[in-house]
Amino acid sequence: MPLYQHGRHEHGQNFLIDQAVVRAIVDLMAGTHGPIVEIGPGDGALTLPLQQLQRPLTAVEIDPRLATWLSTRVDASVQVVNADFLRYRLPSPPHVLVGNLPFHQTTAILRHVLHAPCWTDAVLLVQWEVARRRAGVGGATLMTAQWSPWFNFELHGRVPAAAFRPHPGVDGGVLVLARRSDPLLPVQHRPTFQGFAHRVFTGPGRGLADILYRAGAFASTSDARGWLRTQRIAPNALPKNLSTPQWIDLFCATGTSPPGRRRQNRRRE
Repeated sequence: MPLYQHGRHEHGQNFLIDQAVVRAIVDLMAGTHGPIVEIGPGDGALTLPLQQLQRPLTAVEIDPRLATWLSTRVDASVQVVNADFLRYRLPSPPHVLVGNLPFHQTTAILRHVLHAPCWTDAVLLVQWEVARRRAGVGGATLMTAQWSPWFNFELHGRVPAAAFRPHPGVDGGVLVLARRSDPLLPVQHRPTFQGFAHRVFTGPGRGLADILYRAGAFASTSDARGWLRTQRIAPNALPKNLSTPQWIDLFCATGTSPPGRRRQNRRRE
């Protein structure tokens, strides 16, 4: 019987109890290769079925009582580590990630994951709205725009709140990340690209033509509209509406220098 069967887990974890969701996540993991690192295993709902894949498995659990309890239930080949994942150093050899993430820590954990260099795939259960937005459904987030040249984000289904115990206030979603084997931009361009995406995403203006002009990407709004026409994008669209290829094209055309490179003699039209 799991610890914390009643009441909210003190570290914000909502335990997964729906076996259909567990099977779906394990099936996704079966399509990956290499050692597995599980984020926040909790009471082992995913850990125990993942053992059946017969791959090296490390479960990183922040709660010392849960870590001790889980270590008595897993096979000897499974390593249970009592640590905060946000401070945990991931292994250097290629590996894959999986986890039912504490909803209140989702963004911090995603940032930690995206900055880590050696994992190839990640299957993560997060809040539904986070999963949707990271996958670009209804418009991408800044985080997705900044990282999509190097990672692919996919949505793999909605998980009702009833699939957890205790029930969270929102549904969950399965988000699958994969490191691109052939990145769309060289990794050395990442800081410049991410700074450029941040400028555009957070810049003032009414519609992309105005935003791109004010961000210093084009010398005039006419130039910005010209690029938007080539991409078949409406001038009043927003940064969230840009696809990954469009971000790449925009960056390659305008984003390799700091703001202001085209501001000499520019005009507002």
